[in-house]
Amino acid sequence: MTGQFELQQFEDVLAAGGELALPDDGINRIVYVVHGAVEIADQTFSDDESWHGRGAATVTATSVGATVWRWELTASKTQVVVLELPNGTSSVKLCSSVLLPVGDLLMRNDSVSFPPGGCAFKHTHQGPGIRCLIDGGIRIDAEGHSASYGPGGAWFEEGPEPVFAQAAADRPSRFIRVMILPASLLGTSSIHYVNPEDREKPKSQTYKGYIDTLISV
Repeated sequence: MTGQFELQQFEDVLAAGGELALPDDGINRIVYVVHGAVEIADQTFSDDESWHGRGAATVTATSVGATVWRWELTASKTQVVVLELPNGTSSVKLCSSVLLPVGDLLMRNDSVSFPPGGCAFKHTHQGPGIRCLIDGGIRIDAEGHSASYGPGGAWFEEGPEPVFAQAAADRPSRFIRVMILPASLLGTSSIHYVNPEDREKPKSQTYKGYIDTLISV
């Protein structure tokens, strides 16, 4: 059985000591620290670190403040809620409807880095996800359309649709992503190269994993 869900990404900017109160709604969330530092559940997370939780939690910026990207997986009819922050701002970056099997799934947060001029050969993934560029520049070619992104630009990939990624030629590039995948992929790659001749070629992209956790929807 499958169900309709929403994968959403927000940007929260917190002044020093600012708080983001996440409601007790049972929603699976990932919070990634773009820069600065925050405290969540008595743990400190700083630049390029992530936290996963479900439901209520308080994200508190340390004395240096913080900018975080927050992904949430919600029911399809859930209204997009932009939280009010007493010492900061919150905004929606991207929301996408996703069709998922009901039951156990994998919520993965990682990053993909490219050297100048690097690319990802035409490929698919086994589940949908939202990516957000943090460094450099990138062009994403999918069937029938192409789009380019700079730092802070977010885009959605369905997973089964083949895409080709071309990074900027003059500087390193990197994006952060959250994907919803089959539970069987815990700890293993979700990528599949479309053209057989590309599967054995050297790959220019490298990966860094932050969160790989089983969830139930």
